[in-house]
Amino acid sequence: MVAAASCSSQKKITKQYQFMAESVNIRELNELVAGKSDFIELITRGMDTTIVGQKHLIESLLIALLSNGHVLLEGVPGLAKTLAIKTLSQLIDAKYSRIQFTPDLLPADVVGTMVYSVKSEQFQVKKGPIFANFVLADEINRAPAKVQSALLEAMQERQVTIGDNTFGLDEPFLVMATQNPVEQEGTYPLPEAQVDRFLMKVVIGYPTKEEEKIIIRQNIARERPVVRPVLHPREIIEAQKVVEQIYVDEKIERYIVDLVFATRFPSEYGLNDLAGLISFGASPRASISLARAARAYAFLHQRGFVVPEDVIAVSHDVLRHRIGITYEAEANNISTDEIITDILDKVQVP
Repeated sequence: MVAAASCSSQKKITKQYQFMAESVNIRELNELVAGKSDFIELITRGMDTTIVGQKHLIESLLIALLSNGHVLLEGVPGLAKTLAIKTLSQLIDAKYSRIQFTPDLLPADVVGTMVYSVKSEQFQVKKGPIFANFVLADEINRAPAKVQSALLEAMQERQVTIGDNTFGLDEPFLVMATQNPVEQEGTYPLPEAQVDRFLMKVVIGYPTKEEEKIIIRQNIARERPVVRPVLHPREIIEAQKVVEQIYVDEKIERYIVDLVFATRFPSEYGLNDLAGLISFGASPRASISLARAARAYAFLHQRGFVVPEDVIAVSHDVLRHRIGITYEAEANNISTDEIITDILDKVQVP
């Protein structure tokens, strides 16, 4: 009975979007997405063999990968952040590298440098760990600003210049940067302009009691699960192209713009209480990121079009690091997440 109800509501939504999109064939898009999203279940199943719980983390990594974006993760040590991206790279048979950020790290340690060869009597390019499909930037806030800038520039431009040579980075390319919310001594906080380059900022919490029991059992067992590749990086690139074709209606675009403008001018949306709590609103990059992440979320749920629920589902992760809060908000222990929730409650859903 429930399945029938959900099926009829899905048909109703599809009909509605077919009516709105005269030039777009929604049925064809749905079939295209269904044909290209088979691997999602394979990846999810593969991730479940090594990672217990953390469904939101896995989903966020897939959204970033399909949107061709990057993820900033915040969580205490030991929550399988490193294991998640390493397992994902093994499942996709892609190149993985990890950079441990420390105060003495140099930009050349990330992107690479020129090394003099005595044998050939000339300088040769030695590429850095950034030349991989999946890059884990561990504790990014422990390195100085010049190293952070080198990484973030490579993320944005998707190319690196070493000496006189410019090298394009591998595709697909995903950077997952982590920062530790505790132990803030000796850290270099990421500037707002740099944080804005991340598609999403994901905050992950502790596992449940049941999940922790399974974690203990898995880690004290003699045999560790073996992760085998289930797809090729080429298939991810094809999926990214399909995600770019997912239909975003004008009403959805208007809804995204309203959400972003509500962070800049809250009073115009009847959110007078937030006016004194927000020091600066989200940039136009937030609007682009919301649309891209919503498309990827629709793809994960095998839909060829974006619905408001997709935008709502990714809003916290996409906007969390793009809104500045005032001292008044900090003094009253009001977080960015609470502000985003208020905006989502107030802005009219199409």
